Amino acid sequence: MKAMPKLRRFALLWVCTAAFCAAPPLVIRNARVFDGTRTLPRASVVVVDGRIAAIGELVESPAGAREIDGTGKTLLPGLIDAHVHVVALDNLRQALALGVTTELDMFTTVTMAADVRRQQAEGKLLDAADLFSSGTLATASGGHGTEYGFKIPTINGPEEAQAFVDARIAEGSDYIKIIYDDLRAYGGHTPTISRETLSALIAAAHKRHKLAIVHIGDLESARQAVEAGADGLAHVFIDRRPDAGFAKFVADHHAFVIPTLSVLRSACGVSNASLAQDARIAPYVVPADLGNLAITFPRKTGLEQACAQSEAVRQLKAAHVPLLAGTDPPNFGTAHGASLHGELQLLVEAGLTPEEALAAATSAPAAAFRLDDRGRIATGKRADLVLVNGDPTRDILATRDIVAVWKLGVEVDRGARRALVAQQNAEAGKLRSAPPPQGSESGLISDFEEEKPAAKFGAGWMASTDAMRGGKSTVEFRVVQEGAQNGRGSLLVTGEIRPGFAYPWAGVMFSPGLGPMAPANLSRWKQITFWARGDGREYRIMVFARRLGYQPAMQAFTAGPEWRRFSFPFSKFGGTDGSDIMSIIIAAGPPEGPFSLKLDDLRLE
Repeated sequence: MKAMPKLRRFALLWVCTAAFCAAPPLVIRNARVFDGTRTLPRASVVVVDGRIAAIGELVESPAGAREIDGTGKTLLPGLIDAHVHVVALDNLRQALALGVTTELDMFTTVTMAADVRRQQAEGKLLDAADLFSSGTLATASGGHGTEYGFKIPTINGPEEAQAFVDARIAEGSDYIKIIYDDLRAYGGHTPTISRETLSALIAAAHKRHKLAIVHIGDLESARQAVEAGADGLAHVFIDRRPDAGFAKFVADHHAFVIPTLSVLRSACGVSNASLAQDARIAPYVVPADLGNLAITFPRKTGLEQACAQSEAVRQLKAAHVPLLAGTDPPNFGTAHGASLHGELQLLVEAGLTPEEALAAATSAPAAAFRLDDRGRIATGKRADLVLVNGDPTRDILATRDIVAVWKLGVEVDRGARRALVAQQNAEAGKLRSAPPPQGSESGLISDFEEEKPAAKFGAGWMASTDAMRGGKSTVEFRVVQEGAQNGRGSLLVTGEIRPGFAYPWAGVMFSPGLGPMAPANLSRWKQITFWARGDGREYRIMVFARRLGYQPAMQAFTAGPEWRRFSFPFSKFGGTDGSDIMSIIIAAGPPEGPFSLKLDDLRLE
């Protein structure tokens, strides 16, 4: 049995700021109370100076207290998302408006984490979820985590482990996140650390009393990480079904698991778009995140995936392995705050009771990450609270019907959040009423009948490769004789997909607006069509739209030796209506190697 390290219990400093110490006491009366582990059918909760002062059926109201009738409602601890990536402060604000009062970040920039941590220590950011973070993750040179356009320190041998961990702690990391995954389970191929380096990193983290969380993608790596002493697994695997002894193996090693069913569902090609259509969720989610919920990861042709993550969760539950709710935004199919409500539903569908799912998003992550001041409704704990209509201990979807959210006893201004989202939606609506680009009347983009690549409208054609993210793939393109349907010319796109980026690509990009990535209203058309012939490999068409942020929605196609016409409705790209298209990219991706593709007669219909 693994000897558990003596771990530091970390919690944010309780600073009595004017914001919540000036707030009057609060009493929520006669509510159903899920305290993080059990349900009290009827109780009242008293909040004073940002902390829970009393719980019971009969409690006295402090002088000047605000009273709320909780009849027919359920009071929950503030929800905790145990796997996110915070790239902007608005991520935390969106999460809080949807009842997620704490986010456990598994990789962000050191500057982002430090800035949020500083403001939290000063008692600020009562309008944003609390953040704990691993800061920079531990990965090999060129490994997963190095593909996001900024340089990070990497590790390439066990002898570097202690210095690497110590440097992360000096930067402020609350725990250590380790990548032990070459992405083969997802159709990619990147370097990853050795098993010896994995073990050394875990030992180095434990020597400094820090948790070691290991990202895995396949069953074999999951077993090796647990055997090496990982405190927790980030994700369950999707490459194969769990073997009969897997859950007992994890339980015997006293590890916890963050299944992240939301993002794995997307990785398996299943959309989470229903969240974006939920009227209890959508008004609090900015348009780019709402669009991202409808995107799935591109499925690679011929890739065999068991996608049996729900089966793994059922087995882990039966073995009493601690399960923590985490969602992994902003990956495809996810959004801060919104996705945790979807994760709760997926956990229940995987076999947890609603109470067990609620614990997975409250008391379980608080216990696993030693956050002693939250995750429970108990005397002395932080008054991070969520009041919902109905009974989520019976119907987990009731978590979405939020009445109010409090952070440290201060009610969150959800109305302001709704107004901000409404404003952004209104701005998006202006794009829908904009005229189509001049010159686009016929719908023809390019027929490549000219000597050089040209477009009938927009900013024209340009190269697009993974070089912008530090990759090494290359591309060239030119007009050649011989086109589809006896046409005079076509666009020849050649290049090479090279290692160096987790999800490499190389191809050509068309921007329909006045400049590269400038949005244009193409909503009068329903689809994009083109003719293609090539070398028999898989290619992707990627659409960037304002409402999707800077995450492309993708569809795959195979270009064989004969000319073939392809049609892709805009609705297939994250549900976009075409009103805010920034660019359309046609590119090769994995596997590595040279590629050759001809394109002709690209048009909108």
